[in-house]
Amino acid sequence: MTTNKHTTLVLGGTGRIGRRVTRKLIERGVNVRIGSRTGEPPFDWENPSTWAGAVTGVTSAYLMYHPEIEWPGAGDAIATMARLAADAGVERLVLLSARNQAEALRCENAVTNLPVQWTILAPASFNQNFDEGVFLQPLRHGVLALPAGDNADPFIDADDIADVAVAALTEDGHAGERYELTGPRLWTFAEGVGEIARATGRELRYEPITRDRFADAITDDGAPREFAETLATLISEFFDGRNSSLADGVERALNRKPRDFADWVAEIAPTGVWKAT
Repeated sequence: MTTNKHTTLVLGGTGRIGRRVTRKLIERGVNVRIGSRTGEPPFDWENPSTWAGAVTGVTSAYLMYHPEIEWPGAGDAIATMARLAADAGVERLVLLSARNQAEALRCENAVTNLPVQWTILAPASFNQNFDEGVFLQPLRHGVLALPAGDNADPFIDADDIADVAVAALTEDGHAGERYELTGPRLWTFAEGVGEIARATGRELRYEPITRDRFADAITDDGAPREFAETLATLISEFFDGRNSSLADGVERALNRKPRDFADWVAEIAPTGVWKAT
């Protein structure tokens, strides 16, 4: 275990990636400050008055934007937050970005133009969307309907992303690197849902739907219409085929292969998370 007396800020430290980054940093002996509304000091993307306090006294930071790095306005918010961090003396920034998204690229440029050690992580869609995120409840009901067509994506495990983030935050050799992070093979959603069906013994299916139909469904579930339409647009763009390729970021950063989606499904299925509701 490496002992580190410096403090690392982890934005979204209670989220899917952030909590894994936090745990792995603590296991290395790193002093962690969790950036969340309940953190000390508190951090809230919707309250800019909390931003400067979060970066005061830290030497490195993991940056992520809520709700998504591709969300309208993320570029301006990340630019302000990253500049505050640099001005506060933060030496190392690791940004959770996304592949082939215009707003995410704005966020990346805001970080890479600063006089700090930076590392960019641009992952594929997370495995954990299926058991911790927006795909879970539809799967429990038996049908995952998305505006993603029949395009494929190299789903990646959140622990692989967190491992790269922790390496970039604590080790030398990652400054100035942009890591595109993918799993080892491409999966269509029909194939991914089929893998979960085989592992659970359930009848599950994937249904490709239009962007507008997806937005209607999200609105019917109680989401504001503007949020639903933005989310529908982002999903349809992310899975329009632009990301249907493999990348070697995990291998370059960690000198090992990423975890396969099928292996992840085989581990998660016995927990019962995908039982019918």
